[in-house]
Amino acid sequence: MGMRAPTPFEERVYQALCEVPCGRVTTYAALARRVGVASAQAVGQALKRNPRAPQVPCHRVIGSDLRAGGFHGCRSGPELRRKLDLLGSEGVVFAADGKVAEVARLWLWVPPDNRMDDRPGPARTHG
Repeated sequence: MGMRAPTPFEERVYQALCEVPCGRVTTYAALARRVGVASAQAVGQALKRNPRAPQVPCHRVIGSDLRAGGFHGCRSGPELRRKLDLLGSEGVVFAADGKVAEVARLWLWVPPDNRMDDRPGPARTHG
């Protein structure tokens, strides 16, 4: 059985994920909000089927608890170690408790009505 083409939903997930720069991470929930869905699990399933890794950097998505989450459908073992190694090579470090050591590495998109321009990142105020 061959690999199927990504669905339109999966393409939206992959496109949004490509906005997360090297050295930063986002959460499954934040990525779900970015593509307009409520299900972080649906995003996880789309990432599990990512046919264009590492160009579409699914290793940059972590759990809302700031832990690594899964990688290639695995929550432990060599695949998760590979995710941690990839993130480490980009400067993202996890503390002894398993959470991202620097919260500033977290990439969250600001809702369009709360920002002054099209740049993602922290909320900006007028004035």
